[in-house]
Amino acid sequence: MKVLVLGAGIVGVTTAYELNRDGHEVTVIDRERLPASFTSYGNAGLFAPGHAYAWSSPAAPGILLRSLWRNDQALRLRTTADPKFWSWMRKFWQQCTAEKAALNTQRKARLCVYSLGVFHQTLARARIAYDGRQDGLLYLYRNQKALDGAAAKADLLRKEGCVLDVLGRDAIADKDPALGEVKEKFAGALYAPHDESGDCRLFARNMAKWLEGRGVIFKFGTTVTGFQFAGDRIEAVSTDRGRQTGDAVVLALGVYSPHLAQKLGTRLPIYPVKGYSITAPVAGKNNPPGIGGIDEENLIAYAPYGDRVRATATAEFSGYERTHSPEDFRAMLSVMRELFPNGANWEKSEYWAGLRPMTPEGTPILGQGRYRNLWFNTGQGHMGWTMSHGAARITADLVAGKKPQISLDGMADAA
Repeated sequence: MKVLVLGAGIVGVTTAYELNRDGHEVTVIDRERLPASFTSYGNAGLFAPGHAYAWSSPAAPGILLRSLWRNDQALRLRTTADPKFWSWMRKFWQQCTAEKAALNTQRKARLCVYSLGVFHQTLARARIAYDGRQDGLLYLYRNQKALDGAAAKADLLRKEGCVLDVLGRDAIADKDPALGEVKEKFAGALYAPHDESGDCRLFARNMAKWLEGRGVIFKFGTTVTGFQFAGDRIEAVSTDRGRQTGDAVVLALGVYSPHLAQKLGTRLPIYPVKGYSITAPVAGKNNPPGIGGIDEENLIAYAPYGDRVRATATAEFSGYERTHSPEDFRAMLSVMRELFPNGANWEKSEYWAGLRPMTPEGTPILGQGRYRNLWFNTGQGHMGWTMSHGAARITADLVAGKKPQISLDGMADAA
């Protein structure tokens, strides 16, 4: 079967891998010049089933409202006149109950745990270099009350197979000696021994090269403009560089998936949530983090990638705008200097802002569209790297008419 995959972010590339593995003829189409040049370019890189909590929680509305006059909130609301923004926010608000947050968290964790297993199968077969580390992740808490609450809440994730151990200050330093000098700042941590980290962009680009050697075609610098139909099937995909035909089409365009889905008569409940990251060279510094983690009080995630360190923060509800200023990174840099003063050359940080394709629930949209040969694999939000491999395997199974290995409850919300 000839399959067209629309999008060459981490979701599109892993989907191409699974389809190629199943023996399909695959063509990937993307408007950028290289894979992983948009949302997947500068993400945190934490492969983190142990942090699969739904953002739509009972605490989220208060945090968003406070962000209108305070700049120190992990979630930020920047109002816009876009009616799609307000429609999405209404749906997000409706998910912010304890019951729905628990359900959405368990669904996310189920997919993330499954995805980790698929990821390891991929690595065993493809041997892709990506500066990965498989020594677990630390979720750090600065006060005992927050740690106790997190330890109790973690039962939601444990039910889906996540392992989360409670550590004291000394054990934090044992897991990552780079935190030894600042361990007193923390009451303790949750340690997820099976969680990992790695450079998502590097993985996607090396995987694309590997796939090209196995016959997958990548058409970069090519913008999808629409579709041509034959009854209940998509006959061809229209692009600014000509017409592309295939037996099946997978839509994996992240925040731009809703724009094309409209041309297919489908409404996708996806809206961008902006995130910020810095990437700093180690450049001779002698105490970079040994493993990745999250400072939970400040919601700053970090990970070491070989000769550099990545840190990410903030979830800003502000539409499709991607600009940034030095002020946006000030708090993040301050925390990273506090935790790892000799961990990287922070003055030479590369700044980046990207858009996460969020659904109100936090679960992706997988499954068949209104046309018989159309499939969705989009809306992975802030966990695209973590969910990508499992979502790709699920999509390949669906294209082949097979039953996925996990339940897709809550992941088929296209209308």
